Amino acid sequence: MIDHVILNVSDFEASAAFYEAALGALGFTPGMEFEGMRAFDLDGRPWFWIAQRGEPARGTHVAFPAHSRAEVDAFHSEALGAGGRDNGPPGVRAHYHENYYSAFALDPDGNNIEAVVHTPE
Repeated sequence: MIDHVILNVSDFEASAAFYEAALGALGFTPGMEFEGMRAFDLDGRPWFWIAQRGEPARGTHVAFPAHSRAEVDAFHSEALGAGGRDNGPPGVRAHYHENYYSAFALDPDGNNIEAVVHTPE
């Protein structure tokens, strides 16, 4: 089990806006913040961080849990509205399993961010 993840970003403000919108659709809220660093909390715990330090991550894939297909849809819409690029619209990915419903967006640095739910509609 992973306790938390820190993703290095090239533009803190652009990434903060992207993740606040996209992850907000999944119930994450902005959490602790330090200079050039911000957490996004789920259930009151900092789980995902962005940081403007060192080389930015590129090509990383992070999948976030959703509670419903509607959350996946909202994630995708919010991510694109916050400057993300479509990397796979919401839909069933039956090649994983019959109830794998997900959507993908590229963050400002090109990382592949996914929201996924595994339960039937």
